[in-house]
Amino acid sequence: MVAAARAQVGVTIRYDSAYRRLAYPGGDVPVEQGVCTDVVIRACRTLGLDLQALVHRDMVAAWDAYPKLWGLRGPDPNIDHRRVPNLAAFLRRHGQVLAVSRDPKAYAPGDLVTWRLISGLPHIGIISDERTPAGLPLVIHNIGAGVKEEDILFVYTVTGHFRFPPDAAP
Repeated sequence: MVAAARAQVGVTIRYDSAYRRLAYPGGDVPVEQGVCTDVVIRACRTLGLDLQALVHRDMVAAWDAYPKLWGLRGPDPNIDHRRVPNLAAFLRRHGQVLAVSRDPKAYAPGDLVTWRLISGLPHIGIISDERTPAGLPLVIHNIGAGVKEEDILFVYTVTGHFRFPPDAAP
């Protein structure tokens, strides 16, 4: 997961949250652009996991388990997997839910973390296998200037901590 996320650094160089019609399954926006969820989606695809299809099928089966923040009347395979609240709902249902902690040792490479940004927007990233000299794990994410590997774990309010697939080694 970490290697697949890190491979996106310097490739996905722009943040673009525009709604797009995507092929299904396996659809993606152009690789040079994307949002924070696209980092996770692309990393999972290298592991043979298509979050577009997995989230869509789960939303069809369990629509009431997902947030209703966008006024949709049903699942939309073009965008649902690209929304942090939907990914968090999917991860709560199908991933391993881990404790949110201020202890940097609690976060293992490949773990997924969600935050609430100062603006109120949700965000998601992947814990790196690299750490700062102080021992804080770096995060691979796209918050606005393309995919980066940065020291941001405790910059924002952590709202979720997950392992996916749930049997992934810590």
